[in-house]
Amino acid sequence: MKIRHLDTADGPLAREHSALGLPPVEHSIAQPAAHPLLRGAMWLIIFVLAGLVGYLGWRLFLGDHAGLTAGDVLRGAAEDPAFWSALAVGFFAQVIDGALGMAYGITATSFLLSTGVPPAAASASVHIAEVFTTGLSGVAHAKLGNIDRRLFLKLLLPGMIGAVMGAYVITQFDGDMLKPFISAYLLLMGLYILWKAIGKKLQSRKAQHVAKLALLGGFVDSAGGGGWGPVVTSTLLGSGSDPRTTIGSVNFAEFFLTLITAASFILLAGQPDTWLLVSGLVLGGLFAAPFAALLCRVLPARALLFVVGVLITAISAWNLLQTLG
Repeated sequence: MKIRHLDTADGPLAREHSALGLPPVEHSIAQPAAHPLLRGAMWLIIFVLAGLVGYLGWRLFLGDHAGLTAGDVLRGAAEDPAFWSALAVGFFAQVIDGALGMAYGITATSFLLSTGVPPAAASASVHIAEVFTTGLSGVAHAKLGNIDRRLFLKLLLPGMIGAVMGAYVITQFDGDMLKPFISAYLLLMGLYILWKAIGKKLQSRKAQHVAKLALLGGFVDSAGGGGWGPVVTSTLLGSGSDPRTTIGSVNFAEFFLTLITAASFILLAGQPDTWLLVSGLVLGGLFAAPFAALLCRVLPARALLFVVGVLITAISAWNLLQTLG
């Protein structure tokens, strides 16, 4: 998810985002003091990210390529079409997520499935890559005071349980058998985004059963390769919850959800043979932030939401037709 400095002040762009159920626009805000629990979680994220950076470097340059120089590994990656495809997917998905505040997972997974990557490998690659982006986002939200501790705790454990359940389901079945179901889910998510683009905002209601919502969001995010933001954030915002603390809390919880999802895939399916894809997704996402900001400036949120909905729907429908045909 994008690192967001949220401003809930009224204005034309803020009203447009509110009408679409999207995260609000960005400006500086006041920062309340962080709770010790949140500070501890923030430092845990920092240590985990530092360890993952070292581990990913070891996998790329030592673990999987013993006896090769760094130059040999880099040349091999540069000559591999899969790396460049993953880099392009990571860039495009992060631009969308940066502009809309959600939809990284379902965008990246839809594109990876279209290139022939099995569902479990696609979801694993996306979630391992998301550990970096959600971690940075979580630290930023904690520093800016965007976290509601009670909401964070309500989301955390059910979301992680749902994620483990989703990872278990997707790794226990043959990828070819699951692909039509995953494509159908992503097709529904694309249609949901389209509905948000062309429909009217629902009447706000108080959010209830937050734990059940987190359980569902964690399950579909893990099993389908994405959906935590569209399912959980959109539902809570649509219920009238405070945008700043809702988005901050959901994004902060998303790091732990993503981490447990990635760990579940490794434990259930073994070490993934997708580290090149992960590297491409991460590197592609690093360069996306300026383009996301430019897209926010030149393209209305409703138009961007419509384009993303059409793309995800079209790609998922094509994947579904290919697997069923």
